[in-house]
Amino acid sequence: MRPFFSIIMACCDVEPYIREAVESVTKQSFGDWECICGVEESKDRTEEILREMASADPRIRIFTHPRSGSCSATRNVGTDMARGEYVIFLDGDDTIADGSLARIHDKIAARPGADLYPCQIVAYTEGTDEREIRENYPPESSPEEMTGPEASILLCRLWNHRLCPMLQMTVFRREYLIERDLKCIYGLRRQDSEFSPRALYRAKRVVPLHEPFYLYRIRANSVSDAAKKPGIYLKDWAIIHRSLFAFHAEVSKEPGFDRYISERVAYQWLRRIVYFWFSPDNLRAVPRAKRVETLSMLFENGTGDFKLLAQYAPCRTRMAMSWILMFVKHPACRGFVEFLFKLQFRLSARLRKTAKDIRV
Repeated sequence: MRPFFSIIMACCDVEPYIREAVESVTKQSFGDWECICGVEESKDRTEEILREMASADPRIRIFTHPRSGSCSATRNVGTDMARGEYVIFLDGDDTIADGSLARIHDKIAARPGADLYPCQIVAYTEGTDEREIRENYPPESSPEEMTGPEASILLCRLWNHRLCPMLQMTVFRREYLIERDLKCIYGLRRQDSEFSPRALYRAKRVVPLHEPFYLYRIRANSVSDAAKKPGIYLKDWAIIHRSLFAFHAEVSKEPGFDRYISERVAYQWLRRIVYFWFSPDNLRAVPRAKRVETLSMLFENGTGDFKLLAQYAPCRTRMAMSWILMFVKHPACRGFVEFLFKLQFRLSARLRKTAKDIRV
């Protein structure tokens, strides 16, 4: 029997949360689902608790794999194992809202067969009453149905250049993921930033559901929390941007490609590189050798994809891109390039302060 939903849950060292996460699925009023739990080598009782729960409910399936530090392996293997028509990705420290699977099922049944069904996510800070509903496509600003490129353009327009819909707030048609071979890069952290733009753009049909189903826990010592520390994920960001630049180079050759996307992603992705490698905090906190090593990874396949995207960036960003190439290619110029970026950030801060004073 083919279940309607396959819920793929990434589980590693989440003993305090895993029972609540699984019970948020097993207690749903809609029961046509399977829950595939990928357990990375854990230092706590995560696997033991899962096996206890699986023994009481055959819809819970478990597989294990070596520790990789990322959800990518679980999501890839789980997608291959899935038997459901639609896939939901759930982290082992988060939950699904009561009754939400029934509501999502009814909305999909009314507009079946889309590749992606973006929903809403409820973010809350552990131990507080803070709640925030996040949605990429507010009902007052989005049509009932879009193509992937249309959805990508709208996302950029609505959210100031952002092209990274959070993976967990989307319901995916499994056959779409398989047909397009949409996989996360193994071992990559911050994988949403690499996977989501590709998955969104390639979709033939995107149908926003406006359903707040995913309860996203913000807690100390999580991957998201660690990502705020200067330089911690430079290797991952280099791999992410290398992949995204190659993806842009590929789709930009296709008939009917809208150059507006190039302009928006150039603004976002290239400025992100400037911030991660050359912001004042990173210049102070991250050794130059590490910044050189990781930034060089961005150009392992050459500089063509990077230069192609830089053509669509604003003039000041294009200038910064030339400094980045100088930093990587000419060791004698590295101190000078860092000095230029210090000046640029200082000037930008002064301009922002002046603009604020004028408004006041």
